[in-house]
Amino acid sequence: MVTEIILTGIIGITSFFIGWFVNAKIGQNKISSAEERAKKITADAERDAAAIQKEKLLEVKDEWYRKKHEFENDATQKRNKLQSYEKQLSSREENIDRKVELLNKKEKEVQALQKLNETKAKEHDQKLAQPDQLLADENTRLERASGMSRDEARKLLLDNLLDSVKTEAAQTLKDIRDKAKEDAKKEAQKIIVQAIQRSAADHAVETTVSVLQIQSDEMKGRIIGREGRNIRAFEAATGVDVIVDDTPEAVILSGFDAFRREVARISLERLIADGRIHPARIEEVVEKVKGELEEEVKRVGENTLLEVGLPGAHLELVKFIGKMKYRTSYGQNLLQHSIEVSYLCGIMAAELGLDINLAKRSGLLHDIGKTADRSIEGPHAIIGMEMTKKYSEHPIVVNAVGAHHDDIPMEHPISALVQAADSISGARPGARRESVEGYVKRLEKLEEIAKSFKGVHSTFAIQAGREIRVIVEHDKVDDAMADQLAQDIARKIQQEMEYPGQIKVVVIREIRAVSFAK
Repeated sequence: MVTEIILTGIIGITSFFIGWFVNAKIGQNKISSAEERAKKITADAERDAAAIQKEKLLEVKDEWYRKKHEFENDATQKRNKLQSYEKQLSSREENIDRKVELLNKKEKEVQALQKLNETKAKEHDQKLAQPDQLLADENTRLERASGMSRDEARKLLLDNLLDSVKTEAAQTLKDIRDKAKEDAKKEAQKIIVQAIQRSAADHAVETTVSVLQIQSDEMKGRIIGREGRNIRAFEAATGVDVIVDDTPEAVILSGFDAFRREVARISLERLIADGRIHPARIEEVVEKVKGELEEEVKRVGENTLLEVGLPGAHLELVKFIGKMKYRTSYGQNLLQHSIEVSYLCGIMAAELGLDINLAKRSGLLHDIGKTADRSIEGPHAIIGMEMTKKYSEHPIVVNAVGAHHDDIPMEHPISALVQAADSISGARPGARRESVEGYVKRLEKLEEIAKSFKGVHSTFAIQAGREIRVIVEHDKVDDAMADQLAQDIARKIQQEMEYPGQIKVVVIREIRAVSFAK
């Protein structure tokens, strides 16, 4: 047993040493092989490095020779340029030397001329001193002869000259103004006449009543109803007075609001055609007609914009334009008046080279403030200006609407065109009507304005207020000042009054000598 164990140990030790020896031998062979490969790689690398070094040296030499050649060429070119510059500088130096010599010569000549001028100036001063002394002596003799000092004589002369200059200036100003008036009047008349001729339209003054024809007088009783209940219901629903009198086969609708009258007329026509006339039916028909007319108002506004050739506007503004069909101004239909003003503005703007669309739009909307709710207080021009501003109209249009009655300053020539076109449209014969009371008040105010000026003796409004004649005191207003007085009166009338058309101001100055033979 022990022998086997010992034998096994010896065999294990022997195997260990044999394996160790074999591994050491194999490792030594690998190391030798690796060293040989390393030496070979090193040798190859050294050969490659030597070849690369040699190649790079050749490249560096080639680049050096190339740079050297370029430098020599560049140096040669610069040397040639420097030589050229040196020649130019030499030529300029020669020119400068010649110019310096010329300047020195001119300077000597100028100095000689200065000395000559100084001599002549001294001689001139001596000659001027002689008249001054003579004038002083003459003034002294004049002061002794007139008994007045020099300041007194100067003041008298200035006063006389001032009066003379004032008269001449007034006359010159009058001549210039007359000439400007004549030229401006001719050109303005030409433009206005052309505009009127191209947009001439018929006029019809609207009244406050509408007459409705009926088939028979028996229908009047049905309109009135039992104990008048039908007519009361109709008047309450429409806000229009119904007049049933002895006029044969006719019923009169009276009211200042044209829209309400139109609602009443259409409603009554439908009630008569239907035959059912009682309070409930009346209210139903009236409400239906009102709705239809509201739509009609919108269509009228759209058609009006198409008629005058303008692009669309805000929907609410279109409705207000349509409402103008049922509004009047001094009896003149507001829509027809606005359309005519729009055409007139467009024609005059074309003659003057202004924006035609803006002019026509301003003319169409100038009285839009009259269609606003009557509870809103203020001039219709200002109300219209706020409306157009609210609905984003052009600033020129807004100003023209607000300024056509001088409520605000005009900021563009189109504003003046709107004012002129408004006056043209309203001043045509038959276009408008005016109450007797308003007419009388207008004439009285016209005379009061003219009388408020100094030197006015009496005033007379004639030709239905189209002319004011002013009689002045001859000793307070001379001929030259009479023209200025007419201008001042006309200007004040424009500022303080509203009137259709224009007012002619005539200033009359006369001298009357009265004597009696006894």
